[in-house]
Amino acid sequence: MKINKEILGGIYQHAVESYPEECCGIVTGKGDVQAVHKCRNIQNELHADDPERHTRDAKTAYAIDRAEAGRIYAEAKEKGHEVMAFYHSHIDCDACFSETDKEAQTVFGEPEFPDALQIVVSVIKKNICVAKAFRWDREKCDFVSFQI
Repeated sequence: MKINKEILGGIYQHAVESYPEECCGIVTGKGDVQAVHKCRNIQNELHADDPERHTRDAKTAYAIDRAEAGRIYAEAKEKGHEVMAFYHSHIDCDACFSETDKEAQTVFGEPEFPDALQIVVSVIKKNICVAKAFRWDREKCDFVSFQI
């Protein structure tokens, strides 16, 4: 699966605009026809509502509203498109796929969208540092690094 250069540019723009908080979103499409869906990071709301359960705020975590994601999935399916990637940014640190990221993307040990890429963008002092992609390896039952 290949993400268009323009789509990566849109992800980078979203990451810089959201700084100093993490951005998050979904890429849908089919082949070269792709779209970036900039999602609202609801992590601050979760943290404010239940700080014991959601210990981190949007500077160090992200959450996409399930209803918003559901609308994006339905729209893609209606067009005959697929969920190609999920993305989020890391603020003032490396673009790794953390255990928290893995937990957020797996249900009962595997992702809901196993063929979708996971793109993590490192934003340091409001500048894109690096972006890394990860994909689900069914044999390893884990996410592995993938060249964007």
